[in-house]
Amino acid sequence: MHVVQGEYAVVTEPGVVLTTILGSCVATCLWDPMAGVGGMNHFLLPGDEHSSDSMKYGVNSMELLVNGLLQQGAIRSRLQGKLFGGAHVIHNLSDIGAKNAEFALKFLKLENIPCVGQSMGGDRARRVRFWPQNGRAAQMLLEASSPEALSAERIRPAAPQAPSAAGSIELF
Repeated sequence: MHVVQGEYAVVTEPGVVLTTILGSCVATCLWDPMAGVGGMNHFLLPGDEHSSDSMKYGVNSMELLVNGLLQQGAIRSRLQGKLFGGAHVIHNLSDIGAKNAEFALKFLKLENIPCVGQSMGGDRARRVRFWPQNGRAAQMLLEASSPEALSAERIRPAAPQAPSAAGSIELF
């Protein structure tokens, strides 16, 4: 299941893999290992208390993801998180990726949700896969000069593609 900018997904079904492609955006992967429920969001801007209720803002996206997990049986004290994205992919613009990454880390800390893995920053887009039932995540760094990576954040692909092993890491 692909998660694009401004979306989130919560999954209880075994075997479902959540995917996304990130540039300066951040994806938060949260799960409750005991309940076997997890989810992912994909936000564009950190946002603040004056932001609209749009899912493109992290402040709203994070709350909706946490609440969606709790509605599906997760227990807040058992939630664990992994963060991805926040790259500085367009060098002549401000570094919104760093602001997104800072917001996501701060949110997890304030909510007492341990961040057990992260891959943020740098200057390359990422393709992320997340297995919500057990918290397994894998990423593949995309070519630095790949303009299709930026547009891929906004569209849902027809079918997931198997990444090559080169340039990929897996967080357990």
